[in-house]
Amino acid sequence: MQQTSMQARVAEELRQMIISGELPPRSGLSEMALSETFGVSRTPIREALKQLQTEGLVEVRPRVGTFVAVPSRREITELFQMKELLEGAAARLLAFRGNVPEVERLRTNMREADEAVRAGDAERYAELVHEFHDLIVIGADNTKLDAYYRSLMNQLAYGRLVRTSLTRPGRLTQSDTEHHRVLDLILAKDGDGAERVMREHVRRSHQALMAEMDERREG
Repeated sequence: MQQTSMQARVAEELRQMIISGELPPRSGLSEMALSETFGVSRTPIREALKQLQTEGLVEVRPRVGTFVAVPSRREITELFQMKELLEGAAARLLAFRGNVPEVERLRTNMREADEAVRAGDAERYAELVHEFHDLIVIGADNTKLDAYYRSLMNQLAYGRLVRTSLTRPGRLTQSDTEHHRVLDLILAKDGDGAERVMREHVRRSHQALMAEMDERREG
């Protein structure tokens, strides 16, 4: 039991380090170094890395080593397609639920996001983007959708990708405007409209991300 809890703790901490970018893509993951860092034996480290490999966050290259995975363009596109479906469904479900606590929290989120945009604070805005999407999924009140969504966000290492997409000129303001449109439709209890506009928003985020990645690759 203790070994299992150690493995779970190590997996969660490593997961967050990868998602946040503290462990950047292509970073080597040495079992020996990690066991020293976490103060545990190599067994829970090995099991945690296997778990993260299953989640798509870690890549194991036989006879070479273990590394933080770098999703291919195809993988990113496929993950965003699933993100579009799940978040569209979540926006629709939330719109039909009426004035639940998450709706008030979304109003607060938008006020803070507007302030971040006016200040040009992309870092703070990126945090609020994550919260906005998270609140919509929580507000949908569907445990199966939530579980699939969490797994998807881990595979995308979404926080890192959001920051990349928001460096596109004008994307900060566009993203904020799109969020307002989604929330307006949720408040109007327009499930069909909320789903459609949320899906459009996710597609535009994906397009901004890919354009920025292409530009960086060429640069």
